[in-house]
Amino acid sequence: MEIAEKVKILSASAKYDVSCSSSGSNRPNTKGGLGNAVYAGICHSFTDDGRCIALLKTLLTNNCIYDCAYCINRKSNDIKRAAFTVKEIVDLTINFYRRNYIEGLFLSSGVMRNPDFTMQQLAQVAKELRTIHRFNGYIHLKAIPGASEESIRNAGFYADRLSVNIEIPSEQNLQKLAPEKNFKGILQPMNYLKTNILENKEDRRKFHKTPMFVPAGQSTQLIIGATPDSDLQILSLASGLYSGQNLKRVYYSAYLHVNTLESRLPALPEPPKVRENRLYQADWLLRLYGFGLNEIIDETHPNLDISVDPKLGFALRNPQLFPIDVNKADYEMIVRVPGIGIRSAKLIVLSRKFGKLGFEQLKKMGVVLKRAKYFIRCNELSANNIKDINPFQIRKELMSTTVLKRHADELQLKLF
Repeated sequence: MEIAEKVKILSASAKYDVSCSSSGSNRPNTKGGLGNAVYAGICHSFTDDGRCIALLKTLLTNNCIYDCAYCINRKSNDIKRAAFTVKEIVDLTINFYRRNYIEGLFLSSGVMRNPDFTMQQLAQVAKELRTIHRFNGYIHLKAIPGASEESIRNAGFYADRLSVNIEIPSEQNLQKLAPEKNFKGILQPMNYLKTNILENKEDRRKFHKTPMFVPAGQSTQLIIGATPDSDLQILSLASGLYSGQNLKRVYYSAYLHVNTLESRLPALPEPPKVRENRLYQADWLLRLYGFGLNEIIDETHPNLDISVDPKLGFALRNPQLFPIDVNKADYEMIVRVPGIGIRSAKLIVLSRKFGKLGFEQLKKMGVVLKRAKYFIRCNELSANNIKDINPFQIRKELMSTTVLKRHADELQLKLF
């Protein structure tokens, strides 16, 4: 098979894996080397200066020994199969980089022969890129459950990030849809990576020439909507992975009904994209905003409210906490206000040392006042807050504003 045909087949098969975005790795160029990895990010992400940067995202092969119900590459599917050799992937990456098509590589794979053989092939790709071609760009590989610790360790010294995809959020439903897999087998390489990443950091503090081991950490992916698992189950798992496995990211992928004849899967008319978006927003609150899981979701309401973002939902459910005085409240409460992000919250805390903040100052700091005005007090905002207006009325006003804006945006797109 021609290389171009392999690229077409295997890059199309890789689109279902969303567990990649920014690199999270800083690997500078060296004399005589090729490329570099930066914290700004890869995989069609946008940097602060507006640049769009990309990576070669493909599978090593779409052949697989497993028959997972939700996967397009399952062994029982009648699809066109292909496989790259190690040399072909290495040459593609280097040639694409020299042509300025990409800035790194995201390489996943179906499991061919057995997990350890597949992991060895993935590790060999990274090793040849680093040692033969002296490629310093970003490399993200899959860590295959069931592979030996030696194979995963070899990959970890050449890749920037490794990811082990859980896919299905509960053990019971994973067994139903992918009988060959289990949580124990998936968590084993995660535990190994966590331990070795921590040990490597400690070794590098003592011995500066110690080679880096998975410097950008590990990530995973959860499929949303393929099973009846609630948002509470999904976010509880994600929260446990962040605290227990030190994961950098959990990615959420809206279920695509690709195997239309599979009776174990729901026949959704379209992917649950809004739900996926709400889970990402809740994930950000957990990772970056200091929210506890019980502040976002609980057993009384096991699914996120699709109609409002989780932060606004928290504020509307807890009117007793608001309004807060932005000139007096601590950072932890300011960052919980809808319409105030992390950067704005930090600016508020720093700026109020030099004088009381008012409407105009908050606006310049990036505060979205049409949302935040109900939950804060400052010089010009002392009334019409959440205690004076029914939370249901605030919800109605904010939702109607969002709908009107969306309609205006759609009309503008039609006009132009």
